[in-house]
Amino acid sequence: MAVRYESNSLFPTRPQPVRQFGAPRFDRPVPRDGYAWWYVDALSDDGRYGLTVIAFVGSVFSPYYAHRRRQGPADPLEHCALNVALYGPDHARWAMTERGRTAVRRGADTFEIGPSALEWDGHSLSIHVDEVAMPVPLRVRGRIRLTPTAGTHYTAVLDATGLHRWSPIAPEARVEVEFAHPGLRWAGTGYLDSNSGDAPLETAFASWHWSRAALCDGAAVLYDVERRDGDRLSLALKFDRHGGVHAFEPPPVATLPRSGWRVERLTRSELARAKVVRTLTDAPFYARSEVRQRLYGQDVAAIHESLSLDRFAARWVQVLLPFRMPRVAR
Repeated sequence: MAVRYESNSLFPTRPQPVRQFGAPRFDRPVPRDGYAWWYVDALSDDGRYGLTVIAFVGSVFSPYYAHRRRQGPADPLEHCALNVALYGPDHARWAMTERGRTAVRRGADTFEIGPSALEWDGHSLSIHVDEVAMPVPLRVRGRIRLTPTAGTHYTAVLDATGLHRWSPIAPEARVEVEFAHPGLRWAGTGYLDSNSGDAPLETAFASWHWSRAALCDGAAVLYDVERRDGDRLSLALKFDRHGGVHAFEPPPVATLPRSGWRVERLTRSELARAKVVRTLTDAPFYARSEVRQRLYGQDVAAIHESLSLDRFAARWVQVLLPFRMPRVAR
């Protein structure tokens, strides 16, 4: 499905050329029991609004996929979803409807999931959203365009066996947002990455804490992973606007207040000080937050995520999830 924009919209009719970095590659092979996802987040320039969008093949947080895997090797294309979360005063929405392979179309530069679609044109990623929020069934319909301003071909292996990988495709980007439902129109800073794996996420990891922040001359990403084998991985990376990746010494740990669901949150920050500005998503096994912290001598606004895969695997969480993550035929 081609995503089109009217000439009088927030988006220009023709995208402005930018230096080409890595591409999303939506047609990558995903093995049975595996997964791939493409993640976008953004904060508005005025600080009032934000969003996250995650397109899944083999939805790692799907109770249906988890149930199917317990019966034997499962087809990831039978468990695809577009997760859309909008943050801001009077305009919060959260949608994640799972669909099977008959509702999915994938190409190198396009990924259709039911009525929604992602399209990469070589310069920008356009996302057409047509979903229904849960648990209150409200329409979520609009368009997002992400144009990288810093990019890389870098990929990190997150586990000891090489089965789980993370690729920060565009650590810094400009994002334009135009929604009819709810009525939204804003622009701000954004981010695009991708994760992929050849086995269920919860078999390799107990938890992780991740954050990204725009700097005055690029972007920074922090990744702290607790593996099932008891080992830990801590990544601290700066990305410049010429495709360069620079590892730096991880700052001291800064403990944050637990979420409303009592999920542990921590990050790293110079002087070991950080503050939760607002909790964007509070769920039984993860929390997404806007955090103020200090990196590279700069006070930055970061998007932060804490994920407990022990919680996700718990029986009581699996029972709750279908109420927020419905599954439909198309």
